[in-house]
Amino acid sequence: MSKKLVINNDNCPKNHACPAVKICPVGALSQNGFNAPVIDYGKCIACGKCSNFCPKKALVLKLN
Repeated sequence: MSKKLVINNDNCPKNHACPAVKICPVGALSQNGFNAPVIDYGKCIACGKCSNFCPKKALVLKLN
């Protein structure tokens, strides 16, 4: 089974620079201002580092 990273906007506080953006080993996350992060699915390897790091559980790996 494959996994896909999704953003749970209800859990994302959108009031700070997202620290998970720097955790991504392939640069698949970006952020504009304090908006929720954006996922570049062309780069995302679904490794789970950002979802494990996010204390608000706004980044979630889901089974496809």
